[in-house]
Amino acid sequence: MTTTRTAVERPGTPAEGPTENERAELLAETSDLRIRALDPLPAPRDLRTEMPLGTARSDLVTTSRREVRDVLRGEDDRLLVIVGPCSVHDPKAALDYARRLAGVAQDLADDLVVVMRVYFEKPRTTVGWKGLINDPHLDGTHDVHHGLRLAREVLLGVLDAGVPAATEFLEPTSPQYIADAVTWGAIGARNVESQVHRQLASGLSMPVGMKNATDGDVQIAVDACITAASEHTFFGADAEGRAAAVETAGNPDCHVILRGGRSGPNYSREDVEAALTVAAGSGLGGAVEAGVVVDASHGNSGKDHVRQAAVVQEIAARLAAGERGITGLMLESFIEAGAQAPAPLDQLVYGRSVTDKCMDWGTTAQLLQELAAAVRERRTA
Repeated sequence: MTTTRTAVERPGTPAEGPTENERAELLAETSDLRIRALDPLPAPRDLRTEMPLGTARSDLVTTSRREVRDVLRGEDDRLLVIVGPCSVHDPKAALDYARRLAGVAQDLADDLVVVMRVYFEKPRTTVGWKGLINDPHLDGTHDVHHGLRLAREVLLGVLDAGVPAATEFLEPTSPQYIADAVTWGAIGARNVESQVHRQLASGLSMPVGMKNATDGDVQIAVDACITAASEHTFFGADAEGRAAAVETAGNPDCHVILRGGRSGPNYSREDVEAALTVAAGSGLGGAVEAGVVVDASHGNSGKDHVRQAAVVQEIAARLAAGERGITGLMLESFIEAGAQAPAPLDQLVYGRSVTDKCMDWGTTAQLLQELAAAVRERRTA
């Protein structure tokens, strides 16, 4: 794209500016010097039309968003549980997990609001596999066109199993393709201080959890909630994929996630009370002040799936004793325990994570039963 420029006449200088060819050469020498290719993506509206949400799935998303919001605000005494793989790499295994989870979630619906982790984008500290959308074949080919369709297909399949979906939002434009199918969103510890992600959260249609920073700082997560609750105007894309100035109304349902950090775990009773004290200073009320969500993985368990189960049991015992202030838990869980290095699907163990270590399904099902029992005891405490 060339820009027409009118030359300014000055005494003793030529009136004419550079020619069209000269401008093109100048542009070629200064623009996109490190870009190897630009591959246009389909318009978000086209993908959503090709793979529509439909009435039944839309009803599930709408209902589950309301239930999650009520739990986070303390208006529903159930416990929110975000549970599932650290990241989705195998659609077949993800849908297998969703069907297993659906039965348990229905049985425990009086005590738990269960939402499945369906994470497609993985922020990396340095480099590594960036998730199903970015590299769906796990081979470095980065077939993003296929990844977007695959991600939406998985979300629709999870909803068909009767389970609401949760995901972390990383790329500012990816929500246009999938957010209509998501019940709960998260902004990760590496991005919680980013203005881009706070603005993004201000326009999302679901409750969004803000994780404490990687060093354990909770104030940053509260600041993110304050920012996301405000109105913003920023650069984005519309449903046709065109660049647009996005104006948001603000998201009142953002809340804090305690995930530990370099300073150590932060899920103790004292840590929860300290976080709520920080949140109370925000003046926002609602989900921010009503309670926190505790991530039992990451810094709170050292990414050890065995330790993660112990953290969940510790919290269950505290809930059963009547502790308030914890409105939800996050669990990393898959069919098989542990983790393996990313590789093409035919070289992987079925149902085992390729990112963080996860608890296996049997352990997860037992922990969900314990959490439901803890909620029932908390009602009488």
